[in-house]
Amino acid sequence: MIILGIETSCDETAAAVVVDGIQILSSVVSSQIEVHHPYGGVVPELASRKHMEAIVPVVTEALAVSGMDSKQLDAIAVTQGPGLVGALLVGFCFAKSFAFALDIPWIGVNHLEGHINSLFLEENPPPFPFVALLASGGHTSIYHVTSHTTFELVGQTRDDAAGEAFDKVAKMLGLGYPGGEVIDRLATQGDSENIVFPRPFLDKSTFDFSFSGLKTAVRRYIQKNMDTYQQQIPDIAAGFQEAVVDVLSFKVVHAAMVKGCEHIALVGGVAANNRLRERVRQDADLKGLTVHIPCIDLCGDNAAMIAAIGYHYLIAGTVSGFCDDVYSRARVR
Repeated sequence: MIILGIETSCDETAAAVVVDGIQILSSVVSSQIEVHHPYGGVVPELASRKHMEAIVPVVTEALAVSGMDSKQLDAIAVTQGPGLVGALLVGFCFAKSFAFALDIPWIGVNHLEGHINSLFLEENPPPFPFVALLASGGHTSIYHVTSHTTFELVGQTRDDAAGEAFDKVAKMLGLGYPGGEVIDRLATQGDSENIVFPRPFLDKSTFDFSFSGLKTAVRRYIQKNMDTYQQQIPDIAAGFQEAVVDVLSFKVVHAAMVKGCEHIALVGGVAANNRLRERVRQDADLKGLTVHIPCIDLCGDNAAMIAAIGYHYLIAGTVSGFCDDVYSRARVR
């Protein structure tokens, strides 16, 4: 089954052509980083406008690269939520109209389920069941995954997501947007033991997360050291990153042990963080667990993962109707 995937939940306009939920024929992503960089974060109105400009060229390119004509498509899968409503509507309405014109089925899918199914676009995906840490700019959650479309929420953030905390700390330090990549790079030049920040919710009584207090601790450190903190930026970055990584790694490994799973997965934009990938592998190895992480290109928002989860709903007979609408908040089926 050849599926066109479309993703416009935040600040990337993406389209991909995927066969049977596992084989990527094309994956095109148009980033808006340069647009939002001056503001230190995503501006929803600008994101929506840029999606409107990019959606047709991106889909056209994805079809061209795949070598497929639109008439060869069997279905269209598109992100329905969660995300920025204005941004979501661009891709959702385009997919709905395109499917109607081609007289093929279409389905609106959950962006978070897409991230988890990105694992199956790689070789040697995890067997069911497994525990997945989904960490991105808008979400930080742990799921017990028992099938392509069945997920049990084990824990989630009570305030800021991990990626959001990275971006906000980077903004405090004047490092620009997006913050995750620059903090990851700067941390290698610093010493995480020079500045130790708190590890919020680092206990076994809950699998939930909270990063707002950690973010505040960084702000207070900067305020108390206004004259010298700029010389300490690599150490601040390293100390902050290590605090986040400690909590994420501990929680997902402990969740796998409690659930009796031998396999752990990291998905979402924060899964591209080099220190997190390294630390989870180290901690998992001590417990005899196997770790699965998508390639960097599949960690961030992309349309191949949307086509992948869409395939599994479509073969089960689940399709969307023309009265369906987008949703802004997380909702896993």
